[in-house]
Amino acid sequence: MQITDPVADMLTRIRNAQMRRKSRVSTPGSKLRARVLDVLQAEGYIRGYESVTSANNLPEFDISLKYFDGQPVIRELRRISTPGRRV
Repeated sequence: MQITDPVADMLTRIRNAQMRRKSRVSTPGSKLRARVLDVLQAEGYIRGYESVTSANNLPEFDISLKYFDGQPVIRELRRISTPGRRV
C-alpha cells in the first residue's frame, strides 16, 4: 500500500490509539518519522519509541503513549502543512 503522507499516517495512528486508550501503537519506520517521534518525546507527548523489525523484515516503530490522570497527554493532534498545501 502506497502512503502519500507518512507523517499524517503516523499521527492518525497515534490519535486513533489514544481514542481507544491503547498503551502502545506501531507504525512503519523511516528516518522522517523517527525525527518527528524524537520531537514528540523531547516535548513530553509520548513516553518513547523503539525500533523493531516486523514479520516481513521491514523496520517498524513501537510507540509508547503517555497518559495523565487517565486522559491522553496529546489533546489535539492535526497536520497543518500537507503535501497539497505547504504552510
